[in-house]
Amino acid sequence: MITMRSTRSVPTPFVHPRRPVTVASRSGAPLGWWLGASALGSLLLCLLLSATEAEAKRKPVQHVQPDLRILSVTASPESYSPQDGSLDFAIEVELPKDLDGATILEVSSLISSPSKRSMRFLSNRQPAGTPTTQALPQALPPGSKPRLAVTLTWDGTDQTRQAVEHGKYNYEVRAKLLAVGEKGPRTKMVSWPKRGIIEVK
Repeated sequence: MITMRSTRSVPTPFVHPRRPVTVASRSGAPLGWWLGASALGSLLLCLLLSATEAEAKRKPVQHVQPDLRILSVTASPESYSPQDGSLDFAIEVELPKDLDGATILEVSSLISSPSKRSMRFLSNRQPAGTPTTQALPQALPPGSKPRLAVTLTWDGTDQTRQAVEHGKYNYEVRAKLLAVGEKGPRTKMVSWPKRGIIEVK
């Protein structure tokens, strides 16, 4: 005897094709929202750590001016052309009363074009504390710090010894006190720089 049994097909849940299916977290908010918030928080933390690290690496600013000072820099002639000869930088330097073993004064200047394609480095060394060979513009009052007058001469050429083109050039003058030891000159003090602009015609 054959027994007939009826079979019912289990209906498949209907999912609308245009409605996205979202997975909810335990708190009820979509999981994608939590992932986005976590990524944003990580990004903000990385930016904060990078800014803190950059601030820590930044060199401290020296607010107190050293006793070695560049009082004045005068360039002559004011309107300069390499065809007319050389340009002189007359520099007046004030020395500290205590040289702390320094015996050499070094005065240097870097002349450069705004693009940095053309530049020239000038340097002069002389004994520190010795009488200057160039008269200072005025007599010093008693008790003043010693001063030296230094002249740097530029022939109007760049690092390749070619005459520079017309235009404006930046210069930066620095002074150093050096002490000579067994391993050679050693820097004892550095002045703040003096900057200016010269025009080559």
